Amino acid sequence: MKKAHIFDQRRTGILLHITSLPSGNLGSDAYRFVDFLQASGVTVWQVLPLGPTHSDGSPYQCLSAHAGNNKLICLDSIRGKAWANPAEMTGKKIITIMAHAFRQFSQSASADEQQAFQQFCQHNQYWLDDYVLFRELRHLNHATAWYDWPDELRDRDKSALYEFSLQRREALMVRKFEQFMFYEQWSSLKQYANDRGVKLFGDMPIFVAHDSADVWAVPELFTLDETGQPETVAGVPPDYFSETGQRWGNPLYRWQKHEDEKFQWWQQRLTSQLLLFDLIRIDHFRGFEACWEIPAHCLTAVDGEWKKAPGEALFSNLLAHFGELPLVAEDLGIITEEVTALREQFALPGMNILQFAFGGDATNPYLPHQHRPDSVTYTGTHDNDTTLGWYESLDQATQLHLHSYLGESPEAMPWLLIRTALQSVSELAIIPMQDVLALDGQHRMNTPGTTEDNWQWKFDWEMLEEGTCQRLAYLNALYGRV
Repeated sequence: MKKAHIFDQRRTGILLHITSLPSGNLGSDAYRFVDFLQASGVTVWQVLPLGPTHSDGSPYQCLSAHAGNNKLICLDSIRGKAWANPAEMTGKKIITIMAHAFRQFSQSASADEQQAFQQFCQHNQYWLDDYVLFRELRHLNHATAWYDWPDELRDRDKSALYEFSLQRREALMVRKFEQFMFYEQWSSLKQYANDRGVKLFGDMPIFVAHDSADVWAVPELFTLDETGQPETVAGVPPDYFSETGQRWGNPLYRWQKHEDEKFQWWQQRLTSQLLLFDLIRIDHFRGFEACWEIPAHCLTAVDGEWKKAPGEALFSNLLAHFGELPLVAEDLGIITEEVTALREQFALPGMNILQFAFGGDATNPYLPHQHRPDSVTYTGTHDNDTTLGWYESLDQATQLHLHSYLGESPEAMPWLLIRTALQSVSELAIIPMQDVLALDGQHRMNTPGTTEDNWQWKFDWEMLEEGTCQRLAYLNALYGRV
């Protein structure tokens, strides 16, 4: 089976979510970052999921698996459009500003622009109509979850939704226009990056949020009761890190329903993501072989059990539909032979995390001598501490093992681990931007198991030390990644 198309050469990538840009949006900072990547010999930009988030800001619990986060839209770019009247695009909330922009677009945009909007709505109807209904209903129900709405709205009564659609027609069109603007801005950025040899690498969680347009639209595909409450939820079992495991709370899939519908829901989900990205990481890949099923009434993951999932049937279907699968399998943690066999059957690269490599013995699968070419090696991920923060927290024995393994190099952290990642036989090496900037643990993106102060980190261009581009470019050339 052929490899994902991005693995046509050795490459280096940098992990930086859009919200971590100085502006936090798809404006000039995003293009400047692409220029930085190109100058550094870096040819992959990895981001986190792009969907609209709940109040906690986590991109792994989104309100939609297809829609873009409106907070990533660059409003200055819209104000610069020929049809825009910046003086009238006022308001504190993005949706209010977008309402003004949509009226100006409707009145003054060219026929080609109007047609492009109509085509966007038609091509994305399979998710867009339900999404804008969901967001407008959620807004008018004071941001409460869909399963707490009045019964006729919760249960998608056709006459009630039709009446609501008539009453809120303009508001729904504004929300469609908002998505049109997001996709247009992302498409422009992607074209700019691709033209400069930079591929965009996205992230797709295996599960979707309970309170999402996806679950509200087709509740029969999830393990819910007649009131929309979950019967079973996802998580992982107790392990070395947690005596009670992790209870994520996402409703699980009714896999038989998905099989009966020939995995159409999954085809649609991947279709929208492949419009956005050149390569996609699938979070919690092991859940496609078997997932940890927890009764919803249980407060912890202790009483769950493994339930088989039809991973082979799903990926066979997707491969037949798309022709190739430019996917990376997040295969971290305790991985069984069956999970590895599934990944290898479809030639999906796995992951290596160097922060997990040291302190044990030579059989540790994350040590560089264990790496495979068809893999992605990271210094750390968005869930890890920065490499400098991690190193400073290590006990003396682990630090000694690290330095012994890496040849007693005098190079300081985190560049010692960056060099190690780039040396790896893995065809793709990914470095979080915090490591490129040599930042300590105060700058980590997320601390798993906590809900405070996550997903907020931003960098500033002043953090980028002079010579960093040249240093990266030299290492990329040295290890054949240019």
